[in-house]
Amino acid sequence: MVELIIVIAIIAILAAGIFVAIDPAKRINAANNARRSTDVASLLDALVKYQADNTGSAYSTVGALAAGEFSVIGTAATGCNTTCTAKTTQAACVDISALPKNYLGAIPKDPKTGTDANADYYISRGTLGTLTVGACDSEGEGAGGSGTPPVIEVVR
Repeated sequence: MVELIIVIAIIAILAAGIFVAIDPAKRINAANNARRSTDVASLLDALVKYQADNTGSAYSTVGALAAGEFSVIGTAATGCNTTCTAKTTQAACVDISALPKNYLGAIPKDPKTGTDANADYYISRGTLGTLTVGACDSEGEGAGGSGTPPVIEVVR
């Protein structure tokens, strides 16, 4: 009986050590950030393909952006600037939901906080026509979500 209790205690200690070493919260944060990176790249690819297919003309709502200003992607008319921690953004969202489906099936949303009204991704148009798309709220990938969140942004 004592041997059985000792074996169970050893297994419990090993299991606890493995659980701490794996750090599931860190893995979830890393997976969410990987999703954000993929979403940002997909958004930018779709907008660049649209522009290439339309003789250099940007999608209407993207072309209307003031150069150098950042806006959150979503369907909400106001309130988008309150949620983006990565950049200071405009109050109104940039609605790209009518972008033809052959460019982007559905507008990607942040895996934790994104909605149709506020995808929690930002966009900016540069003075030379470059586009920047990034994630508003990436997560730190240290133990328990600590650490400096990575910058998730693509420019073309």
